[in-house]
Amino acid sequence: MARPSRRSELASTRPKPAVPPSAPQQHLDVFANPNPERDYLIQFVVPEFTCVCPLTGQPDFAHFTIEVVADKLCVELKSLKLYFWSYRDVGAFHEKVTNSILDDIVAATRPRFVRITGRWNVRGGIFTNVVAEHRKKGWVAAPAVALATPEDAAARS
Repeated sequence: MARPSRRSELASTRPKPAVPPSAPQQHLDVFANPNPERDYLIQFVVPEFTCVCPLTGQPDFAHFTIEVVADKLCVELKSLKLYFWSYRDVGAFHEKVTNSILDDIVAATRPRFVRITGRWNVRGGIFTNVVAEHRKKGWVAAPAVALATPEDAAARS
């Protein structure tokens, strides 16, 4: 004999919480950079971004990569997730969204460098990539170090 289902109206065995565990937020929380004396790259990858087209109301999807060289402050990861979630019902062009994210990260953290790359899914047969950068006045990146690959070592022997 089959047992009666314990599923709620959400088709889950877990009851719906009285208060959602988190909600979208339009601000970014920060914390002190643990190593402000050193330039190092922090890379955030956001593979599931959603907003809506301001003209049609259709959903737009993007994959964001954020590269930051922090100064005194770093972005707190959960607040970044909730911040991205806040765009879900916002109608804006790809260029506006990408630049607004850059502006908000710069305002919250005042980084030495930040680059936002938005890779927008196809719309009308066209992919859109938007890259926006901020560089703190006077900051210069250290020269890149070219490391030998295993193939380089094999070629020398």
